[in-house]
Amino acid sequence: MDTKIFSKKITELIFNKKGYDVVLINLKDIASFADYFIICSADSNVQVKAIADEIDKSLRDEGIKCWHREGYRALSWVLLDYVDVVVHVFKNDAREFYCLEKLWGDAPQEKFTDPAYSQSIN
Repeated sequence: MDTKIFSKKITELIFNKKGYDVVLINLKDIASFADYFIICSADSNVQVKAIADEIDKSLRDEGIKCWHREGYRALSWVLLDYVDVVVHVFKNDAREFYCLEKLWGDAPQEKFTDPAYSQSIN
């Protein structure tokens, strides 16, 4: 599956569990370890876990295994590594502290909004 399409699929899974402030960082021309970072926010440890579990289970059901995962103990920042796409699910305060968007500020970034929310305000 194309990594851009794969990334958009992951953003849909994030929105399924009410994740927000979703940013896709394109690392293709900057880093060799991944094509994209996907970063999202959650309001609680429970929501961080729910988002990460939704992504992991849905992709596993399609035969796509997570190569590496971290952060399930503290649940303030869960990382899911799918080799070419790395997902960062942050509790809001941890995201502000680590500020990955600024760290990768030279990379092109695309912001996503929940399509369900966008349709309901039109």
